[in-house]
Amino acid sequence: MSSPLPPASATPRQRSGFLAEQRALDYLLSRGLRLVERNFRAKVGELDLVMADGEQLVVVEVRRRASADWGGAAASVDAAKQARVRRAATVFLAARFGERRWPPVRFDVVAVDGDRMRWLRAAF
Repeated sequence: MSSPLPPASATPRQRSGFLAEQRALDYLLSRGLRLVERNFRAKVGELDLVMADGEQLVVVEVRRRASADWGGAAASVDAAKQARVRRAATVFLAARFGERRWPPVRFDVVAVDGDRMRWLRAAF
């Protein structure tokens, strides 16, 4: 899949994050997941990627660090971040499905440390 470019107005940090997110998306698509939504924003937080894995929705938090020093990208998804992602996922599900039955949801992390990428299924 060709990668779109970040906005021209993006800061270097935003550009780096965008590229890591695109790399994660391409990887997950190549593993058979389907994109449902990208960068869902709500007052309570943001969802980087919402994917479908069969009948299951997968909320993916993409984290990037220049290196794995001090715990790396995966360690940066602390309890507070997990709570924000869960709250945003609840808003997404309510908006998308309303009163209908919600599908099962899994929370994954794609950790990008420098050039190394790890997909952590059911990370929290």
